Amino acid sequence: MGAFLKLIDVILFIVFLVIAIAVPLLDAQTCLPSNIFPDILVNLKTWYTHEYGDYLVSEKPHFFVGLIWLELLFAWPLALASLYGIVAGKSWLRTTCLLYGVSTLTSMVAILSELVGSGKASEKLLKMYSPFMGFAVLAILRGLLPHSRKSNAIGTRPSLVRKKRA
Repeated sequence: MGAFLKLIDVILFIVFLVIAIAVPLLDAQTCLPSNIFPDILVNLKTWYTHEYGDYLVSEKPHFFVGLIWLELLFAWPLALASLYGIVAGKSWLRTTCLLYGVSTLTSMVAILSELVGSGKASEKLLKMYSPFMGFAVLAILRGLLPHSRKSNAIGTRPSLVRKKRA
């Protein structure tokens, strides 16, 4: 079970690292004025919108903007906390993963329902959004799995615990 948890932690670490970088730099452009971002980030977002045909990003429907605010104010801090929890081997990692996973899964159901139901989404766009549903399920799974006493933080050695003398 320890090796399975380590594998999940490595996958989630990579996802949380991408989220930690992408949310404030790219996703925030959906609900904040674009003039506060450097031109290179605005151009990257414009390229993405055209390349993938992401009409949600370009049209900014109210439900989507609300979900981005939820991501900025709730999910992003949870992703940062989860990054720290994975690196430091914290026991509360289960809680942050569970909260992040449920929040993201709920958002992804709404987004994917819109993409599929509208008929506007290309196959390429669906392939871009769909993995986040899987990552949300993986985070929920990590939150439900027991904390392994044997597992340590990624890349650290087990510490020696000294016994108290009476």
